[in-house]
Amino acid sequence: MKVYFLLLLIVLFSACKQSESTEDSSKPTTEMTTPEAIPVPKLDIKEANRLVELPLHCMNIEYPNRLSQTLGSDDDLKSPTTLHPAFYGCFDWHSSVHGHWSLVSLLKQFPDIDKAEEVRERLLNNISKENIEKEVAYFKGEHNGSFERTYGWAWLLKLAEELHNWDDPLARQLEANLQPLTDVIVQKYIDFLPKLNYALRVGTHANTAFGLIFAYDYAETFNNEALKQAITDRAKYFFMNDAHCPMSWEPSGSDFLSPCLEEAALMKRLLPKEEFRSWMNDFLPQLKDKNYDLEVGLVSDRTDGQLVHLDGVNFSRAWCLNEIAEGLPEYSHLRRIANKHINYSLPGIVGDSYEGGHWLGSFAIYALNTVPK
Repeated sequence: MKVYFLLLLIVLFSACKQSESTEDSSKPTTEMTTPEAIPVPKLDIKEANRLVELPLHCMNIEYPNRLSQTLGSDDDLKSPTTLHPAFYGCFDWHSSVHGHWSLVSLLKQFPDIDKAEEVRERLLNNISKENIEKEVAYFKGEHNGSFERTYGWAWLLKLAEELHNWDDPLARQLEANLQPLTDVIVQKYIDFLPKLNYALRVGTHANTAFGLIFAYDYAETFNNEALKQAITDRAKYFFMNDAHCPMSWEPSGSDFLSPCLEEAALMKRLLPKEEFRSWMNDFLPQLKDKNYDLEVGLVSDRTDGQLVHLDGVNFSRAWCLNEIAEGLPEYSHLRRIANKHINYSLPGIVGDSYEGGHWLGSFAIYALNTVPK
């Protein structure tokens, strides 16, 4: 009888311990895992000399070329150099524009870059007063009013902003030459945004949030209240009540922008800090988790012009994550994810195919510029 009673106690004790173990495993854990070390990428003179080769290689290469032109008649069939004498290279207009931005950004940061004189000469030759007059005429043509809306528009304003912030006599000349086209693009934004009833939440050129981010940076730099107001009004109308953005749906197969992160980076610019914190808690609550991670966009074939877009999504994700983390300590862990994304794509963009080389340098430079020094 004593033996039976003892066995019964053992069975009951074991069952109790198993229940406790099951109960403990169901409780959420707040313990942080130790993240693996991720090297911090750096834009130094060595990297600058490597990256400058990309825009230098393509900015005066006319073909292959994607014009994205609407034809009104046979008379509109002209060569890229005739239609776009300033920005005809690098396969398409917007890639040429941000290739020029790349040269300005690198030369501003590294005036002793190996090919500094060549860079200055190329910039002065392309962004001439006469060339920009012809670019303006194209935008004012009957059939191309929406040309490069809003991706190319955004990069043109980023180029204008970069020139404005560069303390160099060459920058003053280039800024003055570019000004008529800059003015056209600013007015196009102001005229277009009130008509846009629905945001485009895509991972490619038409992404509304990206198109507003660079335009807002320009408006801030130049204190252009009309442009700032137009952007703020539409951005809040589109995005203020957004919640639970589906990061798990990203990226699509040819994305080079993150719809969720671009929107967050835009609202970070527009909202006061505490209001942005509250908005982020609804929009992307998972990003506040110190253990949050995000797999890089995997590129299967860098000779495919669409598949190589995923290198772009890695760079643009990185700059968005760094911009979100800036000034918000609770998001500082996002910088590690940003570094991982840059490190994956940076080694492969120089000396690889033209499909990525004609544009990815700009994305890499912009992402590296957001890494804390």
